[in-house]
Amino acid sequence: MTSTPIVSLQGVSKTFALRHNRSVKETVLSTLHGGSRVEQFQALKDISIDIDSGSTVGLVGHNGSGKSTLLKIVGGIIEPNVGIAKRRGRLAALLELGAGFHPDLTGRENIFLNAAILGLSRAQTERQLDAIVDFAEIEQFLDSQVKFYSSGMYVRLGFAVAVHTDPDLLLVDEVLAVGDEPFQRKCIGRIRDFQSEGRTIVVVSHSAAQIRELCSRVVVLDHGVMQYDGDTDGGIDTLGNLYASRLGHANHARSDEITLDSPVRLGDITPSVTKRGAEADIAVDVEFEVLRELSDWAIKVSFLSSSGLVVTDSDNLMLDMDLPSKPGRYTAHYEYKSTPLGAGTYDLHVLAAQRTGVPVYHAVGSAGSVDVPTERRGEGVVRMTPRITVT
Repeated sequence: MTSTPIVSLQGVSKTFALRHNRSVKETVLSTLHGGSRVEQFQALKDISIDIDSGSTVGLVGHNGSGKSTLLKIVGGIIEPNVGIAKRRGRLAALLELGAGFHPDLTGRENIFLNAAILGLSRAQTERQLDAIVDFAEIEQFLDSQVKFYSSGMYVRLGFAVAVHTDPDLLLVDEVLAVGDEPFQRKCIGRIRDFQSEGRTIVVVSHSAAQIRELCSRVVVLDHGVMQYDGDTDGGIDTLGNLYASRLGHANHARSDEITLDSPVRLGDITPSVTKRGAEADIAVDVEFEVLRELSDWAIKVSFLSSSGLVVTDSDNLMLDMDLPSKPGRYTAHYEYKSTPLGAGTYDLHVLAAQRTGVPVYHAVGSAGSVDVPTERRGEGVVRMTPRITVT
C-alpha cells in the first residue's frame, strides 16, 4: 500500500495579469483610446508533481522559470488558475527574505508574530525562544526594530523561527544564498537533522553544489514548463544544458521581473572583457532610472557559471556606497580588475532592491554574458595560483 504524498500538484497552471499603467492619467488615457495595457504572463504550465514524506526535492531553473511561483503554490500562498494543489501537515516556509516580518517590531516581537503565523501558541514559542535566539545569533539586537537588521540578520532570524516550529514540510527559497558561509553550514546541518527525522524539504537554489549536497530529487523548470523530474545528477546536467544552450545563442532572451509601481527601473546592461596577457578585466555598465525618491537601495550584479552556480555577486552596499536617490537617469559602472574567474562563459544577472533584499524592485536574468579567456593551466570557475614547495 502506497502512502499519501505530503504534496500533490495535478495539472497546475498559473497566469498573472501584468498591468503597465503607472498613473491615474495613463489609466484614463488608455481607457479613452481603448487600450487595456494588460498583458497575460503564464508563469507555470501544466505541472504535475507528487512529493513523498521524508524526501528532499530541489527546484532549479533560470530566473523567471517559475520556481518561486511553484513554491508559493505548494505553500498555499497563491492559488493556481488551473489544476489542483494539495498539501498536508504543518508547514514552515522561507519564501523570501524578511517575509512575515514587520519592520517596526523588534526581533523578539517578530519571533512571536512569525511563530503564531506558523501555528505555535505563545507558550510554545516562549519555550523555544532561547533556542531560536541562540540559533539566529542575534542576542545583542533582539530588542531592536528589524528594519535596522542587515540582510544576514534577516536570514538568520527567519530560518531560526522556521526550523523551531516542528514542521512536517519545510520550503526554502534562495534565502541561504544571503547568509554568510558559517551560517549556511549551520543551516545545512539543521536540514540534515530534519532529513534524518523524516521531514520533507523543498529547496529553491541557484547553487548546483548546494542542490547536489542536499537533494535526492531535482525538478527543472524552464519558462514555466517542467523539463525534468528525477535524480540529482540528471537534474544538474539538464540545468547545465539549458544554461549552455541559452548562453550559446547569440541573442539569448533577457528575463525581466519588475514589481508594479517600482521606484527604479533597470535599462541597458553592457558587459565587456579586456584581456591583459594572462589576466582579464571585466566591466559591467548598468543603466537605470530612478522614478521617484528612493534611499538605502542597491544594485547587485551576479555572475553564474554554465551549471547555474552563483560564482560571485557584489553590490554598492558592500563598498558603503549609496546610489542616487533623486529621480533621473544614471549609469553604474562595475569594474573587476584581474578577475580570478577561470576560463569560460558566465551568465550575468542584475537586480535592484532595498538594503534588506526585499522588496526586489527589478530583476534581470540573462542580462548578458562574459567570456573569460586565460592562457594559464588549470580548470574550474575560480583560478587560484598556489605557492608550491617540495621538501
